[in-house]
Amino acid sequence: MAGNSTRRGATTKGKNNTAGSGGRVRRGLQGRGPTPKAEDRTYHKAYKSKKDAEKRGQGQQKKKSTRSAVGADWVVGRNPVYEALLAGMPVKKAYVAEGADRDDRLRDILKFAADNSIPLMQVTRAELDRATGDLVHQGVALQLPPFEYAEPEDVFADAFNAGGAGLVVALDSITDPRNLGAIVRSAAAFGAQGVVIPARRSASMTAAAWKSSAGAAARIPVAMATNLNRAITQASKMGFTVVGLAGEGDVPMSGLPGADGPLLVVVGSEGEGLSRLTREHCDALLSIPISSSVESLNASVATSIALYEVTQLRGGTAQR
Repeated sequence: MAGNSTRRGATTKGKNNTAGSGGRVRRGLQGRGPTPKAEDRTYHKAYKSKKDAEKRGQGQQKKKSTRSAVGADWVVGRNPVYEALLAGMPVKKAYVAEGADRDDRLRDILKFAADNSIPLMQVTRAELDRATGDLVHQGVALQLPPFEYAEPEDVFADAFNAGGAGLVVALDSITDPRNLGAIVRSAAAFGAQGVVIPARRSASMTAAAWKSSAGAAARIPVAMATNLNRAITQASKMGFTVVGLAGEGDVPMSGLPGADGPLLVVVGSEGEGLSRLTREHCDALLSIPISSSVESLNASVATSIALYEVTQLRGGTAQR
């Protein structure tokens, strides 16, 4: 008889209460959604593997950032270090790892250091790894001192006092340090009184730039301007003729204006050339004729050609 069953759970105590699931069974039968991926289940070994991989990725990214920051102030590796010493790069500290294999190049470095009174600090390989941010140093490294930039006003004053031989090179967003170093080298070779670079969106005088300059950075001032166009305006007010190098320039190098007085040559970036505002500050835009099969010249090559032409227009002798 209904209600008289002895089955467990068939009856409940209390008035008007009857046995039933109360929705528990229905809720239990409802779907729980798609099964999570193994790598999203905290108890699964795939989850642990995923987290370990993320940690390794973060560690590698951190290491890359450290290498980029440290590499700007260090020269590492036996050939680069020897070349840097020969180029006359300034040295803050020089290191050699204990037990480093003494091949011919390391012997050259040790001899050069001894002949030029450059002390080499001997450290463990682990200490050198930490100091250089794990760069591949081959047991030897040079730490460079911070570069001492000149003031644009001082560079312009020196060039202005040189009269008809006054020559300054300004760089508009040259971002490759090797191009910067090569331009500094050309500026020194053709008698310029200095190079001016902007403080932002520009390569600076790092180890790579020093190396490309082949030691010229120690012989010619490099100034850093907070605002390049303001510095160009200042030079113009002092009496400089300002000319910019541009592929679409309407003035050939042979028609260079102001060659008999203080001259400021402005070189644009590797990809974009001169910025619009910089163009507006130039008295003339110069072009270098090249074959139609070549789109443009490298910034440092174009600078060398322009400075050579300036020298020729001034009688063929660079100011020393």
